[in-house]
Amino acid sequence: MTQKFTKDMTFAQALQTHPGVAGVLRSYNLGCIGCMGAQNESLEQGANAHGLNVEDILRDLNALA
Repeated sequence: MTQKFTKDMTFAQALQTHPGVAGVLRSYNLGCIGCMGAQNESLEQGANAHGLNVEDILRDLNALA
């Protein structure tokens, strides 16, 4: 993976970037694969909506490389 995950990426963009993304999101109890908002909601928006720290999620997503 050459692309870095950012807080402005949508969940859909992140899910298309690496096959391990779904597992990372599941570890935070984010069911983004089936969520209608995944197409338009940014990682930061989703994290905030679920009371999560987006920096923690980004750390784990960027560790997939």
